[in-house]
Amino acid sequence: MRRKRNQSTAAAQKIMKERNYNLELIRMSAFLMVIAIHVTNYFCRAYGEVTTGEYLFSLVIDTLSRVSVPCFFMLTGALLLGRDEPLRKHIKRLLHFFLALVVWSLVYYLWNVYYMGTEYDLRQILYMPTEAHLWYLYAMIPIYFVLPFFQVMCRNMDLTMERAFLVVITAAVIFNYIVALQDGEAYYDIPIIGDRIYSYFVFIGYYLYKYRKHIKISQRMTAAVFAVCMAAAFGITWGVTVLTGEHYERALEYGSPFLVLAGAAFFLFVIRLKKSEFNPSEKAKKIIDLICGCSFGIYLIHILFLDNYKKHMEPTDLSAWIAVPALIISIAAASFICVWLLRKTSIGRKVA
Repeated sequence: MRRKRNQSTAAAQKIMKERNYNLELIRMSAFLMVIAIHVTNYFCRAYGEVTTGEYLFSLVIDTLSRVSVPCFFMLTGALLLGRDEPLRKHIKRLLHFFLALVVWSLVYYLWNVYYMGTEYDLRQILYMPTEAHLWYLYAMIPIYFVLPFFQVMCRNMDLTMERAFLVVITAAVIFNYIVALQDGEAYYDIPIIGDRIYSYFVFIGYYLYKYRKHIKISQRMTAAVFAVCMAAAFGITWGVTVLTGEHYERALEYGSPFLVLAGAAFFLFVIRLKKSEFNPSEKAKKIIDLICGCSFGIYLIHILFLDNYKKHMEPTDLSAWIAVPALIISIAAASFICVWLLRKTSIGRKVA
């Protein structure tokens, strides 16, 4: 028993040494920003009911937090696209996501039908998640299906081919977005990228991480790009909202060029912090490891707490100046505790 315990400790220490804490910093901030998006959406969509100050306060946080979802996909690319993994590992990863989708779809079906009083037709399960935020699993499962082939492609491309591929898929993403603004779509999906942007983010994460020390853009310029893109997204959203009288969300969609550039800039900035060698203290590492280990589960479970607030509170019942930060912190804390306890069980570890 002692020998096994020593081997487990040694393995954990090895993983800790190999872990890139620049990436973990992105992961830790991204899950908190996802909660912020869902909280602020509740107040932003109440434009005309909440005060202008409350709306703008919520919109600022919502806009800045939008880089979180691109970062989740970019983390996948940074961590997995450059690897050479056996097929069984891909199958295991795919089954893990599929199991999580099945379990949490059932949880939210029961939650919405019997507690929130929301009707849902289970025959639509292949096309519509039982809770909106589960779309992330719907997006990731197809990516994991093709990931082993994507890995082989990336491992066998030289810099010239990677740059050419980047140009082609960037043009495809821009084309898709322009067409989408006209409420249309390409007659045929573009191979590899398709009609969504998520595979693009995966490759961008791989590319930025691989060449992070060679990309000739200063940290100051990277921060400036982020700030300008965020200001543009905020300005367009606010301007169109005032003109139409309804909260406008198209500029905050993940396919928006402003969001794409902002997400890439944020990701690049953080992975180059401390010359790409962010090395927190051992105590801080343990805290980061603990939080990041629960991040997937926190993403899945946090809507339960937010929905409960929505069921009993209207956006105008409590000022957004108080409600937004209080909800973000309390939901994050409650979600973390629940996931931490859930992961104490073998079943919990598989679905969270």
